[in-house]
Amino acid sequence: MAMSAQFSLYPLRQSELGPAIEEALAVLKERGLKVERGPMSSMVWGEDELVFSALQEAFMKSARRGAVVWILTLSNACPIPRVESS
Repeated sequence: MAMSAQFSLYPLRQSELGPAIEEALAVLKERGLKVERGPMSSMVWGEDELVFSALQEAFMKSARRGAVVWILTLSNACPIPRVESS
């Protein structure tokens, strides 16, 4: 089933916030998922099994850097964005 996930990642007590966030986003993109990065949260779309496994891997990699909080919203009702041709 197609699904979407909106998530916010908050690294805690880390000297730099960017590396944990970038690493998590890289996992999702490496898995071939469509990712849209926003200023406070990011969106990812794809098939449910792929999204769940990629989010788990992304969480684990970001958590290895230190304490993190993930806020996650899942939906099977939000449409997958169309890829615009240039």
